[in-house]
Amino acid sequence: MAITTLSSREFNQNTARAKKTARKGPVFITDRGRAEHVLLSMDEYRKITGKQKSIVELLAMPCDIDIDFDPPRIGGDEFPRPADFS
Repeated sequence: MAITTLSSREFNQNTARAKKTARKGPVFITDRGRAEHVLLSMDEYRKITGKQKSIVELLAMPCDIDIDFDPPRIGGDEFPRPADFS
């Protein structure tokens, strides 16, 4: 795992580079020579914090997925009857 250090100025001037570098390891962002922030990928953050994906993330489906859904027809006695309030 590579650790990279960027000044605040470098980070502001090239955020894309910082994000790309964070995929390989943490990026320390310095302010006046002192490390003040750390940029991590989400996978690395989850490893460190032990957080699992939320139910929303687990149930999310790609937009381009094609699902065939043909529910069975309900008929006859299986169809729900209206409630009898008498």
